[in-house]
Amino acid sequence: MDKLSNLLFKIRSKIAFFPTIISLAGLVMAFAMIYVEKLGISDYLMNVAPSLVIDDTDTAKTILSTLIAGLISLTVFSFSMVMLLLSQASSNFSPRVLPGIISDQTNQIVLGQYIATILYNIFILISLEPKENEYQTPGFSVLLGIILAVLCLASFIYFIHHISQSIQVGNILTNIHARTKSALESMLNTQKNQSNEFPDTNTWTGHKIYKTGYFYGILNDDLLELCKKYDTKIYIHLFKGQYILDGTMAFYIKNNLDDDALDAITNTLLFSNEELVGDNYVYGFRQLSEIGIKAMSPGINDPGTALNTIDYLTSLFLELTKKWEFEFITSDDGDNWVKIKCAKFSEILYNVMATYRLYCKHDITVVRKLMQMLRTLANFSANDSHHKIIELEMEQLTKDAEKGIKNERDLSKMDADFISWS
Repeated sequence: MDKLSNLLFKIRSKIAFFPTIISLAGLVMAFAMIYVEKLGISDYLMNVAPSLVIDDTDTAKTILSTLIAGLISLTVFSFSMVMLLLSQASSNFSPRVLPGIISDQTNQIVLGQYIATILYNIFILISLEPKENEYQTPGFSVLLGIILAVLCLASFIYFIHHISQSIQVGNILTNIHARTKSALESMLNTQKNQSNEFPDTNTWTGHKIYKTGYFYGILNDDLLELCKKYDTKIYIHLFKGQYILDGTMAFYIKNNLDDDALDAITNTLLFSNEELVGDNYVYGFRQLSEIGIKAMSPGINDPGTALNTIDYLTSLFLELTKKWEFEFITSDDGDNWVKIKCAKFSEILYNVMATYRLYCKHDITVVRKLMQMLRTLANFSANDSHHKIIELEMEQLTKDAEKGIKNERDLSKMDADFISWS
């Protein structure tokens, strides 16, 4: 990530990004049509294709006023419904799914189209002059306003369909899984072209950071350039998503550098006051597990959703077993200059299993599904340390299940193959 991509990432994550661009396009289109009307396009079309031109000024004003009022009402209704659905998603699934729904590109484009059409019609309406004998009503511009309003109605129909689909738990789980898997696959592809060789950092000098916020990334290009400039290698002792307090040990450096160099290195570390999902795969594991746990609450009581989340988690854990415990920033010649701390497989698996064991240990169906996930991971992982971690989680799951499930027949079925009956 460089400065430009970081800036674009911040701008793109805002709900106003696409609406602002499309609204500006509506304004530009309005002024362009006003200019073209002054060149006489409506007068020309009156002679060539009179059916395309609205030639009465009062009629044009009435039509534009009606369209503006109708589109404002449509905009208010559409996004009042979005707020209602967001409230429902927050209560039924998890508040952490809201940023993904709010920043949905389709919702932003529809909102931008509404606002752009409203602005276009407003400025065309303002441009209408009092009717005179030689005045030609900008009928072609009015016709375009009508066409844009019809397109808004078509977008509204699609918007209703899209928002009703996006709020369904199956689609939410699919989107989280796809986004997280894409981030993992991107890291694995980068990993293929790298080595994991790096000098021992035990004797390196540690440096604290005096900032507060969530660490969400690094300006890779800038940091790599600094490493080459000062001929030093760096170990970043922070992982994405970690909340940083003043005085946290941030990085270790091989060589001694002056304060200006240390400040330059610190400025390549990116922080935010809120959690930014971005390409941080850890958030995907957390979101899926939170939805699964929420589904098992007495108020919702939806074990089927919990089973689905375990399926998606199994798929993601299989990808995670292939990933190194560290990331590297590598130069073009293949030399690793920066080593970056990452959340370990054992830590993520423990956090996921700890929450499921606490809230689902009384449900034999969910327990069996978790056991199947652990057995699948053990069969597919070639890492011996992963096998020990998985075996430990299986033991802990069995102990908690024995405390939560009193039926001996259910306990005897715990190690049997899980067969879905849905």
